[in-house]
Amino acid sequence: MNWLDQLERRLGRYAIPGLVRIVIGLNALVWVLLHANREWYETLTLDPERVMQGEVWRLVSYLFIPPAMDAIWLALALYFLWIVGEGLEQEWGAFKLNVFYFTGMIATTAVAFFIARGAVDNRFLNLSLFLAFATVFPEFEVLLFFVLPVKVKWLGWLAALPVFWSILSGPLPIKLTAVVSLGNYLLFFAPHFWRTAMMNRQVLRRRAQFEADKRDAESETWHRCVVCGKTERDDPNLEFRVADDDREYCMEHLGRAESVKRKT
Repeated sequence: MNWLDQLERRLGRYAIPGLVRIVIGLNALVWVLLHANREWYETLTLDPERVMQGEVWRLVSYLFIPPAMDAIWLALALYFLWIVGEGLEQEWGAFKLNVFYFTGMIATTAVAFFIARGAVDNRFLNLSLFLAFATVFPEFEVLLFFVLPVKVKWLGWLAALPVFWSILSGPLPIKLTAVVSLGNYLLFFAPHFWRTAMMNRQVLRRRAQFEADKRDAESETWHRCVVCGKTERDDPNLEFRVADDDREYCMEHLGRAESVKRKT
């Protein structure tokens, strides 16, 4: 991503290190507050109508809505989000992770204001982080139900299936919601997928050409009798001779060349 590298050289000093850790901490804090008063949930969602009425904190507060209210599930979800955030920041650096997260935030806002036209949460944004992690670290293993080791790439495919289904079968607003909400993921990885597809296509094309050349080479023969047309491929034990007329004969028909010579 040359454009991203150039942007980092100019603005990298403004990156927020440990951004996902901050989000996790605020998720935990909001979970405590919601247990004190569940009605506060409605004041945190990204509701375009309420934003236009002056409740501008909703543009940010929805990021901190916890993914679960049960303490155990929340701990597991936030722990996994911490693994995802730490892994991506170590791989990309703080600036690129910031760009990815805030681009997803902008995409979610666009969905709320122009497509869904209603309140949305941080579900797709967290999903984009997970899909990015599964793409960058496909062989990373997690213990499913604390027992079964599963590579994160399979969990990524499983998480992406509802999105693909929405894009394929949903009405236009749902299609647009799914695509735009994951705009940050597409921005980062669509060029990579395109280059990989083109490289695979070239590899398949070269392989097909190699096989064709191989078949052509195997079909070529060194010897062919001018009388019967037999080659060494017809009989590996067949012997050939070049007669005085500079033409090649199998041993069975070499005498015909000699008779032609005697007549002349």
